[in-house]
Amino acid sequence: MTTTLVTGSNRSIGFELAKQLQERGHTVIAVCRKSSPELEKLGVKVEAGVDVADGGSVAQLAKRLSDTDLDLLVANAGILRADTLDKLPFDLIVEQFQVNAVGALRTVHALLPRLRNPSKVALITSRMGSIADNGSGGYYGYRMSKAALNAAGVSLARDLKGRGVAVSILHPGYVRTDMTGNSGGIAPSEAATQLIARIDALDAANSGTFWHANGEILPW
Repeated sequence: MTTTLVTGSNRSIGFELAKQLQERGHTVIAVCRKSSPELEKLGVKVEAGVDVADGGSVAQLAKRLSDTDLDLLVANAGILRADTLDKLPFDLIVEQFQVNAVGALRTVHALLPRLRNPSKVALITSRMGSIADNGSGGYYGYRMSKAALNAAGVSLARDLKGRGVAVSILHPGYVRTDMTGNSGGIAPSEAATQLIARIDALDAANSGTFWHANGEILPW
């Protein structure tokens, strides 16, 4: 039985990942700050009240899972706060770093003892973290935090290779979610299906690669 943990699982892409992975027979641990009726109906194990930006909260999660071994960890929790050069809310920039980059790394670090050999880690990032792909500017906090997450993902791939842990850095596409104001081009269910395909294809040889969910390799 494959045991999978998904953060940010109460809605949108995270919910769809939990749902589809459970339908494939995974034992899913759905981690979130606040649960939802839809998530409760799935019948997965819900670990609510977990804020990845809070070290104590993540440490408590790791303690509760001290007898659980993981085959797959999906660090999906993330936030977006709009900004421009003319209006830079530095507190919100720091908040995005705390959740999108530090929070994901904190979660992986806390659960390292739970990762089997072999196992997989999937970091849900954004192509907005690509420096080469930035043709429009703006979104300083989000772009910077996702670029930091991408850098962490490459380091994790290198450092965890000897432990049999492969790491995937995944852009889900422009998805219709609350984060995008439901203006994205694809549905969360479709994005989740594509992300799972990339996770299936993850192995030691391609660990540390920055992928679009559709299979395209993205520039750094």
